[in-house]
Amino acid sequence: MFQTAFQPTAFQNDAFQIWITPPTPSGKTGGDDAWTFEERKRYKALQKKLKKAEEKRIAALKADAEKRRETIANLVDPKPVAKTQQKSKNNIQSVQEVSVDTSTQLANIDRYIANLVKQQQDLQTAVAIRSAKIRLEQELAILEAKRLAELDDEEALLALIL
Repeated sequence: MFQTAFQPTAFQNDAFQIWITPPTPSGKTGGDDAWTFEERKRYKALQKKLKKAEEKRIAALKADAEKRRETIANLVDPKPVAKTQQKSKNNIQSVQEVSVDTSTQLANIDRYIANLVKQQQDLQTAVAIRSAKIRLEQELAILEAKRLAELDDEEALLALIL
């Protein structure tokens, strides 16, 4: 009873089943066939930049945490003032420190990381769209060839009838 159902030729492609055999890919095969050399190179460069930016962000977070710890430690237990500093109060000196706002620096790094991630996603989307376009063009060519073959068959039948 089930012998015919499990034969390899049990289900044939006929008028009721549409079967399009995909063309064999030319060139090398693998997971990144759709990627060109330049796109792979650009993607790897973006990955390197992203890694460096994330390392910078981690370093900035550590520096911020260390600065915060030192500030709290100085507020809780101030360092004793040396006598030489008390004597030098009479002399006017300007101490200039350039302070970088770490939250602004972190925000800039975060924006840079987000931009790199967006560029990677755009590159992946472009490759996916191009590969889908190629696949659709191949299917369209196959369907057009089938249509022309059917048209030739109809013309041959008409020629035989007349």
